[in-house]
Amino acid sequence: MKFAVLSGKGGTGKTLVSVNLAAVAKDSVYVDCDVEEPNGHLYFKPTEIETETVAIKIPIVDEDLCLGCRKCVDFCKFNALAAIVNKLLVFDDICHSCGGCIMLCPSNALTEKDKVIGEIKTGISEEVKVISGILNTGEASGIPIIKDLMKKTANEKRMTLIDCPPGSACIVMESIQDADYCILVAEPTVFGLHNLQLVLQLVKLFNKPYGVVINKCMESENLIQTFCIENKIKVLSKIPFESDLGAINSDGEIAAKSEKYNGLFSELLQAVVKEVEHETVTYS
Repeated sequence: MKFAVLSGKGGTGKTLVSVNLAAVAKDSVYVDCDVEEPNGHLYFKPTEIETETVAIKIPIVDEDLCLGCRKCVDFCKFNALAAIVNKLLVFDDICHSCGGCIMLCPSNALTEKDKVIGEIKTGISEEVKVISGILNTGEASGIPIIKDLMKKTANEKRMTLIDCPPGSACIVMESIQDADYCILVAEPTVFGLHNLQLVLQLVKLFNKPYGVVINKCMESENLIQTFCIENKIKVLSKIPFESDLGAINSDGEIAAKSEKYNGLFSELLQAVVKEVEHETVTYS
């Protein structure tokens, strides 16, 4: 089973949920797809770390072969190529590595080179396999790293928790494509409701089954719970807004390892597994 944990913005608690679910599942895989600011490893503190670089293909120009025909310039929708005074310029930071310019060049003046944009680190924390993607500072997109992360976990038989990037952009879409179920984490505020509605549109677009975890719950009126009831959305769990939980989390410790919160996350895991099994029966 692959579970994607996502939220409409950063700081909502998706790492809290995904890390603790991976911990209570024990023989599991945790994948940190928040490549711009990965932090799951701070909780797991993995050992036996293996590192591999992630590179993309960038075009380079042989000026002696270039005819100045501008076919590549006209083709590129990202304006990564420019012809100035019969000289072709390539802007590496804008290039999306589609390879179209190389295919179109009539004189074979364009070839490719590797550009390293980040790395993937794999380690072990007790029974949990921890895989983290890290985007180099200044790079425009972490999508190639996330694609490599998904390839690494494609054949995993163990339960896999995917800690998605915040928001609902293309980078999140890449993270949830192979997920069997999406866990939407939201906080009970007006902004939290707005952000939940954004990620709801995304999971519906991909036709993924989903449920909601309400984080930072207080006894006052809960906007998220009301919204879920009105729209017949499954509320998987309500995580209380407590100083003890906040202290454990801010210290980089796994809350599920404490007696007080182990039951909370174990019940959440059982609820998610039950939902996936229900979906499998329903759509088989």
